[in-house]
Amino acid sequence: MGRSPRLLHTVLDTTDVRGSAEFWRELLGLVYRPGDEPPADGEPDDADWLVLTEADGTRRLAFQEVEELTPTTWPDHEVPMQLHLDLLVDDRDDLERQRSRAEALGARLLLDRTDDPDEPLYVLADPSGHPFCLFPG
Repeated sequence: MGRSPRLLHTVLDTTDVRGSAEFWRELLGLVYRPGDEPPADGEPDDADWLVLTEADGTRRLAFQEVEELTPTTWPDHEVPMQLHLDLLVDDRDDLERQRSRAEALGARLLLDRTDDPDEPLYVLADPSGHPFCLFPG
């Protein structure tokens, strides 16, 4: 019996491949896969597929271009989340700092559940509408 499949990376659909990649690169401190870096100033950026990795080359996220994308309407279930990322931060102070960073990068707040004593968290959406949770670990 062979070994189980391994997760290569998570792929997010987006109408703005470079913008989405830049948001997540900045937020998570990732780097571009060699060859996926932004073009030199003045050069066109026609990227329709980009990959972000850890510094050691481990793939984390990829972005593929789609013509249109309907963001989730969560917490209303008209358009469900379908997928979201859970991100751990160090503590409650870091939770606030990372929420501010994410919003400065273009995220929008969907839910503030920081008053929950058992599991305080924020649910945000990236600029393309993909939801993610921030909570202290």
